[in-house]
Amino acid sequence: MTTVLRAEASDIQAIMAALGARARGAAAILATATGEQKDRALHAAAAAIRRERARLMDANQQDIALARDLSAALLDRLKLDDNRIEAMARGLEDVAALPDPIGTVIARWTPPNGLDISRVRVPLGVVGIIYESRPNVTADAGGLCLKSGNAAILRGGSESFLTSGVIVECLQEGLKKAKLPNEAIQRVPTRDRAAVGVMLTMRDAIDVIVPRGGRSLIERVQAEARMPVIGHLEGICHVYVDRAADLAMARRVVVNSKMRRTGVCGAAETLLVDRSIAGSCLQAILDDLIAAGCAVRGDAAVRKIDSRATPASEADWRTEYLDAVIAVALVDGVEGAIEHINRHGSHHTEAIVTEDSATAERFFRQVDSAILLHNASTQFADGGEFGMGAEIGISTDKFHARGPVGADKLTSYKYVVRGTGQVRP
Repeated sequence: MTTVLRAEASDIQAIMAALGARARGAAAILATATGEQKDRALHAAAAAIRRERARLMDANQQDIALARDLSAALLDRLKLDDNRIEAMARGLEDVAALPDPIGTVIARWTPPNGLDISRVRVPLGVVGIIYESRPNVTADAGGLCLKSGNAAILRGGSESFLTSGVIVECLQEGLKKAKLPNEAIQRVPTRDRAAVGVMLTMRDAIDVIVPRGGRSLIERVQAEARMPVIGHLEGICHVYVDRAADLAMARRVVVNSKMRRTGVCGAAETLLVDRSIAGSCLQAILDDLIAAGCAVRGDAAVRKIDSRATPASEADWRTEYLDAVIAVALVDGVEGAIEHINRHGSHHTEAIVTEDSATAERFFRQVDSAILLHNASTQFADGGEFGMGAEIGISTDKFHARGPVGADKLTSYKYVVRGTGQVRP
């Protein structure tokens, strides 16, 4: 694929139109590919990623050297190492190990008219993915689209342009080995941001857009897209420590939720603690966070208990830090936690730590977020951890897909009706 760093507007229109036409043609072929054929492509792509480790590292180092004004969190997302390269390859193999969703009969029934009616999974067609920073999304998105029988048009962040280019070549090598068209997985071959605007208008070529990034990207895509959008909004994730929590467990869950990887969307950004137990447990939890290198911003009640906390502003309750910073507030029981989360959260992922199962069930019923956890870290908000092999993102929408978007979520369905000569009276 020819790489174009900058181009005239008319050139970008032409480039994107050709990209879309090729994707549409490839989607028709991919929709009828066998499960064995798709899995062969995924395994071959995984082998190519391992074999091209040196090229991937070199391209990644060039991307990092070219990066300007990236935060520590974004640099962490961008950086590849041996473990992350192996994780990409393993992720493709995990996707290959999943059942083929295409052709699956979701439901089957016979109404009084005697018709045999089935609802059957089919591909969406062409999926456009727009994302920032993380080169592993290139592998995950390409692999999941392939497994679900969809052609993919990938538009990664300009900061990971060279790295993503090598990953796409590996994916296309897998397609070639399986005798599938290279055009089934393509990337936008230019860093020019004007290509994004064109992509959002290509409703004849692209069936659905999946944006993955910060609020400004999501809002732009939702405002400008001329096709359906599966949104991945920022992760303003909460951990609530209930009055019935096991303190040792709470300490482990809170620190892992925040500090395991601060730059992922499942990282906790706000800690809520039941006011009635704050005097006996908050100090220990904050000691653990601060010892791990986390800055604490607290409300007045928190700062009264621990003066190391700096004042939290109203904006802190709506901020995705993606860094070693956490906002902390005391709340009046589970009712206060539910109210705070539903008012300030992004409907992504929330956890409750409690030994009271009735309280946990109330939290599950009343908190309006895509993923809810009981006595577990928010960092489990991940398609791989859910057994999906990988994910394109965590959807905070309520329509079509919610939570981790795996291969089965990149499908629609059709009705297949078999009769014996029935006519309608």
